Amino acid sequence: MKKVLLVLCFLFSAGKIFAQQFSQYNTGSLYDSFENPSQRAFTPDTSKKYASNFLIPNLNFNIFLRGDAQASLKSRLFLNKYDNSELLVNQGRYNTANFNANAYLIMFKVFASLTGDEEMGFSWQLKAEGRGTFTDESVAAFNGTGSFVSGNPYTNIFNNNYYYQTYHQVSFTYREKISNQFAFGVKLSALLGIQYQKLDITNSNAVFDSENDTVGVGLKGKYYQSYIPGHFTPSTDYLPTFRNPGASITIGTTYKTQDNFVIQANLKDLGFIHWSSRSNIYNFNNSANVQGLSTPAREDSIYNKVYNIIHNNGTLGSFTTPIDGRVELAVNKSFWIDDDMMFKYSPTAVASKELFNPGFVFALANPFQYEKYVLTLTTTYDDSKNFSLGAQAMVKTANWEFYIGSDKLTQTAGLITQAANKSASAIDQNGAYTAGNIFIGFSMKFGPVIEHPMNASTIPTGEKGFFGRLWGRLFKTSD
Repeated sequence: MKKVLLVLCFLFSAGKIFAQQFSQYNTGSLYDSFENPSQRAFTPDTSKKYASNFLIPNLNFNIFLRGDAQASLKSRLFLNKYDNSELLVNQGRYNTANFNANAYLIMFKVFASLTGDEEMGFSWQLKAEGRGTFTDESVAAFNGTGSFVSGNPYTNIFNNNYYYQTYHQVSFTYREKISNQFAFGVKLSALLGIQYQKLDITNSNAVFDSENDTVGVGLKGKYYQSYIPGHFTPSTDYLPTFRNPGASITIGTTYKTQDNFVIQANLKDLGFIHWSSRSNIYNFNNSANVQGLSTPAREDSIYNKVYNIIHNNGTLGSFTTPIDGRVELAVNKSFWIDDDMMFKYSPTAVASKELFNPGFVFALANPFQYEKYVLTLTTTYDDSKNFSLGAQAMVKTANWEFYIGSDKLTQTAGLITQAANKSASAIDQNGAYTAGNIFIGFSMKFGPVIEHPMNASTIPTGEKGFFGRLWGRLFKTSD
């Protein structure tokens, strides 16, 4: 397993960590209210006043791989061998890889107004994000010299790139129902960077020698690495520190039309992290000779030589990186299927565009609800022409909720099946892409029941919040 991790680290590090949960849109869950801050988490006269996950993490993980290297990497991971039959050498073929995760460690929210106008909350997330592209030749080299012509000079066959960052996100959220039709929410976050890496190889060359079982490789490019005191130790280095500070903002709005369409617009996670001035920036241009390409230690040998090349000609300095922000627009409408109002269908269409990357996704979430049980089927289509089918099972009452699901259901099931059965005929095949996704969450409300002003046992003041008062002054409204 250690060798597999070394391979993945050389190719694309940990990939990308940003996990969308389109199935959670308009569910009114605690998770939904933190991700989309104009979404309410409480319902007067039924919900209790406080909501929390009680330190039970709400998790979302996603992996994605597209290109000729799918079969080769899956066979290495599941069968302990490389199948390079699908790789095309010296033809400029690239693979893309992403890995995403978002973990809400703490969520707490309070209903702050008897008039139903205000909610405030606090959350602590652990996030990581990144992405990478790597050549077919980069994978083929881990299986020896067999895919290459001995003595032939190869140019730019190892021009790989990736970035990877992990960080804590500590947030305060505020939501206010400004009018009967319009709600506004904001999420202000302090970011505490944990680790950052970025590699960009702009020029490479290699000559393989099958007789001596070696390769001479030269690499030129730039490598950024954040400061870590000593060797990276998860038990200590994942703890929050102020070495790498940052900030972000999420702004959300919800508008309900007269014909009961609910329109949400969100600017999510617009923010940056400033990495320590003790970070390293390497402008490398060096070469090395890798030996023993057919031995069991070949993966370690390649990794160690590449590590030494890219950690060359370094300087200390700070730099600033954006986090994976995006803008989203969603439209929802609910329909009662039966006259007794027991079955409800609430489709939501979502368009999501990344701010600092070219990624675009369109999703359609189709939740079918019977009393407290909700089954959601989700379809997504992205700018790379990838189609995915997802599903979510959710149990939701006024005061607690549990959900589990995947936005890439068929791909996740296929990946799990391949890992369990270790069927070479299934593993050694390339599909359109390989992917896996799973999310799970829980929260509960406690405290006194929120009482509507007409039913309250205490006398409410009826005062609006700050944004409500501002709205009234600007538009001369009284509601």
